Amino acid sequence: MVRGRPHLGEERRRDLARAYLSGAGRYDRVRPAYPAEVADWVVPAHARTAADLGAGTGIFTALLAERGLGVTAVDPSEDMLAVLAARMPDVPRLRATAEHTLLPTASTDLLTLAQTWHWCDQPAVLREAGRVLAPRGRIALVWNQLDVSVPWVHRLSRIMHAGDVFAPSYRPAFGDVFAPPEELLVHWSQELTVPDVVDLARSRSYHRRASPEVQARVESNLRWYLTEYLAFPPSATLHLPYYTHAWRADLLGAGSRPH
Repeated sequence: MVRGRPHLGEERRRDLARAYLSGAGRYDRVRPAYPAEVADWVVPAHARTAADLGAGTGIFTALLAERGLGVTAVDPSEDMLAVLAARMPDVPRLRATAEHTLLPTASTDLLTLAQTWHWCDQPAVLREAGRVLAPRGRIALVWNQLDVSVPWVHRLSRIMHAGDVFAPSYRPAFGDVFAPPEELLVHWSQELTVPDVVDLARSRSYHRRASPEVQARVESNLRWYLTEYLAFPPSATLHLPYYTHAWRADLLGAGSRPH
């Protein structure tokens, strides 16, 4: 695993991110959800409104809505937002990026980026967060990662070219307009069938941007690893270990910011 994606050039990062402009149905079906306790932890007690940046198909958006927040979903993918709209037709949607949200200034109590931070121009996102957050507002970063401390999952992630995107030791920088961040780490597992694990690989940016030959090789290697090397029956349900890493940081009042 790596500390982020600093080794990727800007154009390569954008090219990989474009993989998510389509394929929303598969993404929504096989991508992991998030533990409810993570959503409870990131939402400030006073919050009434939130914006989910890089909302995708609404996996994390739904958790915010379930907690009574007025949520706006922001994502650049029309395909992703269409799935979100079918699931949550009453949630307002903006086709925009985390760097340029189109949200009004000082308009929301909470900004969340779930499975999004590593695709962003992070300084630009923090500047935008400082603009759109209301006083006492909060930014929260959340990501799921395969728990590669488990040996068979480590090899699985290598076959899938999963990455994953951040090392457990990674510490995001929030800039000088936010208070020192707090973190939460939750271990859990997702149930997926063997075919679903193959679909999970297909949903990742590496696979979606690869040539047909590379895609076929990855899928073949995955099936061999799961059904021959690990000897799972082809229709078996696996408990795939994950951890969710969450960070929250509150906006400083104007009088508390460094000069």
